[in-house]
Amino acid sequence: MRFSSSSSSFLDSLFHSCKSIHDTKSLHALLFVLGESHNLLLSTKLLNLYASFGYLSLSHSTFQLITNNTIYSSNSIIAAYVHSRRYTQALNFVTHFFSLSPQRPDFYTFPPTLKACQCLIDGRKMHCCILKMGFVNDVFVAASLINLYSRFRGLDSAYKVFVEMPVRDVGSWNAMISGFCRNGNAAEALDVLSKMKGEGLKMDKVTVSSILPVCARSNDIVSGLLIHLYVIKHGLEEDVFVSNALINMYSKFGRLRDSQRVFDFMKVRDLVSWNSIIAAYEQNDIPTTALELFKEMRFIGIQPDLLTVVSLASILGQLSDETVSRSVHGFVMRHEWLEKDVVIGNALVNMYAKVGAMDCASTVFEQLPLRDIISWNTLIVGYAQNGLASEAIDAYNMMERCENIIPNQGTWVSILPAYSHLGALQQGTKIHGRLIKNSLYLDVFVATCLIDMYGKCGGLDDAMSLFYEIPRETSVPWNAIISSLGIHGHGKEALQLFKDMLAEGVTADHVTFISLLTACSHSGLVDEGQWCFDMMQKEFGIKPSLKHYGCMVDLFGRAGYLEKAYNLVSSMPLQPDASIWGALLGACRKHGNVELGTFASNRLLEVDSGNVGYYVLLSNMYANVGKWEGVAKVRSLARDRGLTKTPGWSSVVVGSIVEVFYTGNQTHPKCIEIYNELRVLTAKMKSLGYVPDYSFVLQDVEEDEKEQILTSHSERLAIAFGIISTPPKSPIRIFKNLRVCGDCHNATKYISRITEREIVVRDSNRFHHFKDGICSCGDYW
Repeated sequence: MRFSSSSSSFLDSLFHSCKSIHDTKSLHALLFVLGESHNLLLSTKLLNLYASFGYLSLSHSTFQLITNNTIYSSNSIIAAYVHSRRYTQALNFVTHFFSLSPQRPDFYTFPPTLKACQCLIDGRKMHCCILKMGFVNDVFVAASLINLYSRFRGLDSAYKVFVEMPVRDVGSWNAMISGFCRNGNAAEALDVLSKMKGEGLKMDKVTVSSILPVCARSNDIVSGLLIHLYVIKHGLEEDVFVSNALINMYSKFGRLRDSQRVFDFMKVRDLVSWNSIIAAYEQNDIPTTALELFKEMRFIGIQPDLLTVVSLASILGQLSDETVSRSVHGFVMRHEWLEKDVVIGNALVNMYAKVGAMDCASTVFEQLPLRDIISWNTLIVGYAQNGLASEAIDAYNMMERCENIIPNQGTWVSILPAYSHLGALQQGTKIHGRLIKNSLYLDVFVATCLIDMYGKCGGLDDAMSLFYEIPRETSVPWNAIISSLGIHGHGKEALQLFKDMLAEGVTADHVTFISLLTACSHSGLVDEGQWCFDMMQKEFGIKPSLKHYGCMVDLFGRAGYLEKAYNLVSSMPLQPDASIWGALLGACRKHGNVELGTFASNRLLEVDSGNVGYYVLLSNMYANVGKWEGVAKVRSLARDRGLTKTPGWSSVVVGSIVEVFYTGNQTHPKCIEIYNELRVLTAKMKSLGYVPDYSFVLQDVEEDEKEQILTSHSERLAIAFGIISTPPKSPIRIFKNLRVCGDCHNATKYISRITEREIVVRDSNRFHHFKDGICSCGDYW
């Protein structure tokens, strides 16, 4: 049966009206009834329809029924394979097509075929075929070659194809610009754009959408603004892709008002638009607004996709909302997205880590069908940021046993803080050795973590040496070394380094001043700290945060200026948090001001009644002045609220073994030798003038018991074990989870003199270097 032009028009309208697989199957049945199931043109249209709905098997069956296949139908089935991501089948078909079919490929054959290539070798084979058949000068084929080489980072080959094109249209320029953008070559992308303009070609929506991310990556806000101006001038602002790219660009610069303005002026918004504006607020740490936008999106009936949920997981992590986090996890499981993309699994691990639910984070990690390096990095940093350094190191060691996982920059930035937390200098140094081999230690973020690791593990000289080896154009490494000097009690050196930083043209930020103020506090440099605090506001325009105020309260309080500290707390424009009142309470405990300490503790327990450390501080303050009724009252209050004191422990590394001692430990295999050594040391100390300071015994017991309690403090047990387990006069490194007590501090000075050893103690606050009977802190701590 042959159709008239009106019948053909009728069938065309039927093809255009197919909106579902059911409609397509009905149309296919109609073609059978009409005897047109073998019609080349109609069957090819039909297989394209099946492919568009994701039914490749039906596309393939339809193709098989065509008796007189042409290059048109062959190109269609290749495109169908590629559309369904059956790349191997597409390449197999093309290979068979080239070797057995009498048909000759045309320039429509190669763009989908090149997209099907999953390695550079396959791509080069296709490039050879294109050259032999003379299609290399076709703009569509050449643009596809550029895209192919760009996918596999073969930018030299891509650019060679580009420059050898006899004629270039806008699509060719866009392909080259996009290739450079995709591979992070911002300067080259902008250079190609400049040449494109020089040849008189105008940017279209694809050019704009490709180049805007480059402006953000190269921190070039001026070019971004000029492109936005071009968009408005040429009427491209109504294109949804362009507007989405503008939202993303402005968000990368932190210009959320501009992002919001672009979003508000959009006449049509798709899911990508909503994802972009939600991600803009989420990535700029404004989770509340991001969550409101998500709710608005759902209210108007737009269904979230995988990327929406990735942003939502981060939002809930920032808000520490564990309840809703579990709901999001359930939503992901119902949609079976955990199996679909590792990105969503990584986002869930990160979400649970941010809310402190590491058991849940670990469970999700174990359920991931595929784990990439980001999965491992997320788990490691989750453990580290939740204070579970040992678990972070265990996860890292497990990752090392996976042959297909190669550590990257993110891995080192994740694991080094865990070594810092435990004071694992030996393991941290091994990581440094690995990084030297691949030159990654020169990366500013990795190097900063190494400096921090050496600083917190007592290797200040190594931290300083590394600091002078790495690029120092930003404040990040300067902040790390200033902080390291501060915790070692070198406040004056930290101030000098700050002046060197300014002399080199590096701009200080809010973190710089936190490090500086902390350094001044540890060294008793009150006037210098006040100078820094004033400079921060007047010369750098930085408004003090709660952390800055906390440092100043600690600075004044530690130096004994309790009235100054209290006046600062009373006059500050921000609502004091627990850290502010905690610093004031700590100062009152040190200087015995019970009245102000009680006032500070009352305010403190109003804002944070669940932190047992504050009850300990208050209890210790009462104990120092012999107010045992107050001690009993505070301890009873803590018990009633279900709080228990964190037990004090100290660790010492002997060889490659970390030995941990708790106060009063009697179970160590060398317990007898340890206590014998302490008895000998105590006798020698007393002969040199040591007198036990019983004010650091926080129990109401007899005098002889008080001396025994002091002797069995965890840091003394660790020191004694170090002495009997290491060669004479070798250094000993001790790490304590709480602040070292005043009597132990005094005793360690004597022990360093008696044993002629350097004893390095890192407590929860700072470092103490004991040598020849003197401590680096100058007894100011």
